Amino acid sequence: MMRAPRPQHGIALVEAMVAIVILALGLLGTIGMQARSYTALADAGLRAEATMAAEKLVGLMTTDQANLTSYALAAGATPGARLLPWYNETRSHIPNAKIAVTVAPAANTNGMQVVITIGWTRKAGTAPASHRVSAYIAQST
Repeated sequence: MMRAPRPQHGIALVEAMVAIVILALGLLGTIGMQARSYTALADAGLRAEATMAAEKLVGLMTTDQANLTSYALAAGATPGARLLPWYNETRSHIPNAKIAVTVAPAANTNGMQVVITIGWTRKAGTAPASHRVSAYIAQST
């Protein structure tokens, strides 16, 4: 004698639980991507601030060519009087920025080469980032 097949109870519950697990994994992935995009946005903002600060300093130095060497700054050193306002402004936009400015005669020209390096650490425990701008300032005639 053959038995009649039993109806399957609870399949809808299993399907709903599988759908919830898949949804949860998708939401966790979305949250992870959102966190990474926020980190990338914050890093891009600091890099933009560093770029604008470096370009501003190059502009200041271009208009004050007679005193170019007074803008030099070793990493971790105290800035001179000409550099101090820019230095303080830059550190207000980029907290704990590490700034170095080198000024040296440019090879085969009568101008000067300026290298501005601005470094920062966005969050404790992360790798430091830096932005470097190199410019040549020709002597005005």
